[in-house]
Formats: sequence, C-alpha cells, structure tokens
Amino acid sequence: MQTMKTQKDIKQLVKEKYDGIAARSTLAGSSGGCCSPEAGCCGEGISMVGEPYEDLEGYLKEADLALGCGIPTEYAGILPGHHVLDLGSGAGNDCFVARTLVGASGRVAGLDFSPIMLAKARNNAKKMGYGNVFFVEGDIEAMPFPRNAFDVVLSNCVINLVPDKARAFAEIFRVLKPGGHFCISDVVQQGAFPEALRQDAALYAGCVGGATEKEGYLQLIEDTGFIHATVHKIRKIEVPEGILEKHLDKNRVQAFQQADAGIFSITISGYKPL
Repeated sequence: MQTMKTQKDIKQLVKEKYDGIAARSTLAGSSGGCCSPEAGCCGEGISMVGEPYEDLEGYLKEADLALGCGIPTEYAGILPGHHVLDLGSGAGNDCFVARTLVGASGRVAGLDFSPIMLAKARNNAKKMGYGNVFFVEGDIEAMPFPRNAFDVVLSNCVINLVPDKARAFAEIFRVLKPGGHFCISDVVQQGAFPEALRQDAALYAGCVGGATEKEGYLQLIEDTGFIHATVHKIRKIEVPEGILEKHLDKNRVQAFQQADAGIFSITISGYKPL
C-alpha cells in the first residue's frame, strides 16, 4: 500500500492519473472516465458517475470523461451574462453546459492543472465554436485570477482531491464577487471511515480516498465566510464488499456495512456576503 506523505505527493499523483485519463480518451476517440474499466483508478465496481449529461444543452460527447459525481449546473442559478469559473474543468463538460446558460454576453473559464486535459478542452471549445469559453492552467489552492472576478464558481468531484481544502474554499471566496455563489458536486464521508481506505493512493487519485467528513465539510464552508449553504442533493456511493476486503478483515467489513456510514456524493451551494 502506498501512503500519502505530502501535499506535493498528492498533487503529483492526481495530475499523473488525470493526464493518463485524458491521453487514453484521446487515443480511444471516446470518453473513458475515471471509473471506466480501462481507467482503473476507482477500483472495480465503484461508480462515481452522476446523472447523465446527454440531454443537456451544450453537451459534447468528447468532453464527457465521466469524471463527475453530479451536475452542479443544475442548481447553480447561472444567468445570461454571468461570469462563471469551473474548477478542475477537465475536458470542458461543465463549461460547455454553463456556456448555454450565460449566453454570448457571459464568459466561462475552466481551471485545470493537467496540460493534456487543457489541450483537450481547448480543442473541444473550437468544435463548439465558443469564443467566450477559455481554459487556464493553474492550481485551485492558488488561482491565477483577481479577486471579485466571477458571479458563479462550479466544481464537479474535484475539491475532494485537493490536499488543502480550506485554502481551496478561501480561494473560491476570494475570486467570487460579493453576492456571488458557488455550486459544487463533491464526495464526502459520513460516520467511521476506515483509515486503510483513505490511505490507498489509487482510491485517493481515483475518486473517494480524499473525501472529507460531511459535517466537517459543511463547517469548512461556514468557517470560510459563506452564507446560506444549501445541500441540494445527496446520494450514497456503494463500495462493493470485494473492495472493502482488500483493506479490512471480515469482521470490520461487516461492521462498516452495518454502520450508518459510507461515501456520498453531495451537491451544495453557498453565497459570498454582499
């Protein structure tokens, strides 16, 4: 088992995983996301796929790598003319959906630290013919944007992978305009969560190992200064017994399954005060 030791280790592992996903999907000419069989980064049988995007305006198959755990644009209240930022934008899936909402008068920025993902997203933007969607390389913990720059910040199953989540939310707060808001789909844990699962490097970079305890996640949002935090949707992610048995003995597997505990996808929004 590989144990995460530093924030730099975590970031490099995540970057390598998502560079690989982008490269494989480009070679295959299709999606093939984090939890597809060929990716192998979530563990067999763990699905992070949220609601399907196919029927949403702005959907582009090549941009959908099945890396999300929800549809944050569904609850984001995006309006024509808004300036929107998508964190961990990947191949551009949520950005293109957001573009249909902001219209020609708005702007959509995608932030990602994978050069391969960024190249894929920029190519997809050309296919869509969008001149007001752009993609920037950068770190969520130190965003290359001025303060008070965006009306809405989105993220889809990415903050759970950021080592310093407090810093990430502080940066979201900084770049939002007063009265602006975020809408994030993410992964959280609830109840006792075996440390062996959290320490598994593949699970961390794949999907679930970086999940924060739900109440702590909500408290972090409040401590950052956001108000009117609202949980719009929550869904349990089933971890198959075979995956649990790789990390726990049979008695602990049974105790984990019987407890009111687990991994959940959550979609939540919050506002920066005026």
